[in-house]
Amino acid sequence: MAFGVIIAGVAFGSAVGDGIVASKAVEAIARQPEARPNIFLFMFLGVGVLEAFPIIALGLAFYVLLVVVKVPALLSALK
Repeated sequence: MAFGVIIAGVAFGSAVGDGIVASKAVEAIARQPEARPNIFLFMFLGVGVLEAFPIIALGLAFYVLLVVVKVPALLSALK
């Protein structure tokens, strides 16, 4: 249960964050087209940092699934 909640929350949060970063970058380019290279640089840095959190959460979710709950042991006990 915790695995699904963690993954769903992280996926939703990451998607919202990526959308906000991209929309703000488009707004900034519309206001100052000459600053486009700098805006793209910072947009990609922001998205890169934003995408690090889902990877960390995925690792935490697998830790909960495999170490805390011990799903492989539970599955082997059912056989």
